[in-house]
Amino acid sequence: MAATTAPIALITGASRGIGRLLAQKLGQRGVTVVVTYKGNADLAEESLADVRAAGGDGITAQVDIEQPESIDALFDLVRDTYGRLDMFVANAAASAFKPVADLKLHHLDRSYATNARSFVLGAQRAAELMDRGGRIVVVTSYGSLRAFPTYAALGAAKAMTEAYTKYMAVEFGPRQITVNAVNGGLIDTDSLDYFYNSVPGMAPMDSVLSKLPLQRPGTADDMADAVDFLLSDKASYITGQTLSVDGGLTVIAPPYWADTTSPLRDAVLPPADAAADPASDPASDTAE
Repeated sequence: MAATTAPIALITGASRGIGRLLAQKLGQRGVTVVVTYKGNADLAEESLADVRAAGGDGITAQVDIEQPESIDALFDLVRDTYGRLDMFVANAAASAFKPVADLKLHHLDRSYATNARSFVLGAQRAAELMDRGGRIVVVTSYGSLRAFPTYAALGAAKAMTEAYTKYMAVEFGPRQITVNAVNGGLIDTDSLDYFYNSVPGMAPMDSVLSKLPLQRPGTADDMADAVDFLLSDKASYITGQTLSVDGGLTVIAPPYWADTTSPLRDAVLPPADAAADPASDPASDTAE
């Protein structure tokens, strides 16, 4: 068993994207990170190298979160290596993007197993190892709150994890374990690129971004920062909550400001040619 006084964190899907950035941020805090991956060991080793370069340490571990026995083996490894766990982040996800009428049994089974069941099984094992309190965070998405094309299987599974978050917060709270969710909007990752550019017939991303209050996608850093906050001591009295990181996506509703015209549009959005008009830029003002 490795002797360390550093906090121990386990992140699923930590070889790339949000998980990898989060692992690096935790490394900056001196955390020992268990970097999990499904198939690409080289990427996981690169992620672990980032953690060590940032000031932390850790190990890599292969896991197939669709398989309960693989999840058990992962937490057995953590127990045998460190004897405890302080943070568990359920970040990995997978699903099929299809209309409800086209979902087959294996699509439903995989979405449930990968996103909802894996979170519950992982949280159960994580809580057992959090003998001095701890933090559990699950990464979800705005499909848990809003319905949009082809996202039913994943959105419903994410909604289930958010419901479990509340129940876990109540039941694990007496052990000083907080449980929260971070709900991402349009976050600039490989998954977003696939959804908008590879799903046949999907609406252009720009048509959606123009309707957001912040009018841009979020970044993987935005998500990793939110999770990092909930894992920190600054969030020690926050539990059972879902934090939306979505640029205002889930607070808007039709009719959208982007679809209005003058004079109403001018009350919120600049004229379409404002960017081309130097006089409209405050930085171009000069003293008389």
